[in-house]
Amino acid sequence: MKAIDFKNALIAMQERMVQERDYLCELDRQLGDGDHGVTMVIGWKAIGKQVVELTNETDISVICKEVAMTFLNAVGSSVGPLYATGFLQAGKGLKGVEELSLTDVKSFWIAFSEGIEYRGGAKIGDKTMVDTLAPLAAFLRDSEKDFDMDGALAAAREGMELTKQMHSNVGRSSRLGDRSVGAIDPGAASAFFLFETFCESIRALEKV
Repeated sequence: MKAIDFKNALIAMQERMVQERDYLCELDRQLGDGDHGVTMVIGWKAIGKQVVELTNETDISVICKEVAMTFLNAVGSSVGPLYATGFLQAGKGLKGVEELSLTDVKSFWIAFSEGIEYRGGAKIGDKTMVDTLAPLAAFLRDSEKDFDMDGALAAAREGMELTKQMHSNVGRSSRLGDRSVGAIDPGAASAFFLFETFCESIRALEKV
């Protein structure tokens, strides 16, 4: 995955957030103020605009840093610092890298997930995006393959779907108590959609 391919994946992730906006807002209406889809679209549209301005940038760590700051500046809610930290953490090990190997992709998503978990302080079972990302990262850490895409997707999807059975333990939705059970966490859903779209971008490259 060359730098241009990485940027194209980010654009595809932006488009996925636009597609899923209403669904994510509906999930959030069951748990919060119903704006998660709108928030993610605002942040990812800002990323898309920034990526266009990085036409000549080939250092993926620099792209990650720019994306992180762009998302943070565009999104005022708590999700802003989380995704910014994820991208910053993921980019740390990619200084000077202009083409991602599958091993690099694996390291990227492990670091991205760990960054978000560290920044937010949530754990598996709290009904947050961590329930998608932590199982994804754990699977990749344990996998002997360079990047077991199908296995990682399955782990992420299972984590997301399990949030439907959970009580919310953090944020505004924690005040709902038993009423928070029965709905997929919107943050877990958006994190899964983003990872799934990134994987789809890799699959498209493999077919070329």
